[in-house]
Amino acid sequence: MCGPETPALADAAVEGGADLVELGFPFSDPLADGPVIRRAAERALSQGMRTAACLECLADTRARLPHTPLVPMTYASLLEAHGWERFADDAQAAGATSLIVADLPAGERPGLRRVQLVAPTSTDERIRLAAESTDGWLYLVTLTGTTGARDELSDALDGLVERARTLSNGVPLYAGFGISTPAHAAAAGALADGIVVGSRAVQVAEDGPAALATYVASLRAPLDSLA
Repeated sequence: MCGPETPALADAAVEGGADLVELGFPFSDPLADGPVIRRAAERALSQGMRTAACLECLADTRARLPHTPLVPMTYASLLEAHGWERFADDAQAAGATSLIVADLPAGERPGLRRVQLVAPTSTDERIRLAAESTDGWLYLVTLTGTTGARDELSDALDGLVERARTLSNGVPLYAGFGISTPAHAAAAGALADGIVVGSRAVQVAEDGPAALATYVASLRAPLDSLA
């Protein structure tokens, strides 16, 4: 979640092996997020992290990480309030590589360059549409529910990857939601092309950049062993 410590934390994540950094732009009603991300959003909002401040945070992170893909993740209401085209332009100017808008379905706002999300409940038609319009990679939501660490990797991921492979015409597939341990990373990495970790990373980041770098490295190691 964007805040004063974000550039240092993003740097630490990359040091630990992250290929891409997702930056949360806080929203007051984050429907897709569980308690960890919700609390982080509430803290950020209480510290004054509105859209303009988050864009500054993004720019500061880009200055520190000139070559790493940076992807803001937020909700449609924030873009509506800021102005859809204005937000896209401002985010790109601040260094965003793409966007994730968690509650914006594929097919809506087709001119907005963004990473599309699909879930186990998505129809084949919806997966095909998302794959055709996604920016760079397709975000596979591994479960039905909100973000947050789970004890076990969702057993729905296998079937979702299989369908997405068939329908996406070679678009890279990254799995997220509920992934938090090296064992999860290994299991998800054996199916998909990469993983996205949010809630557990936010928790670990509370202990500082060094802890985050160590945690990311623990996830990266089993992925590298699959290569």
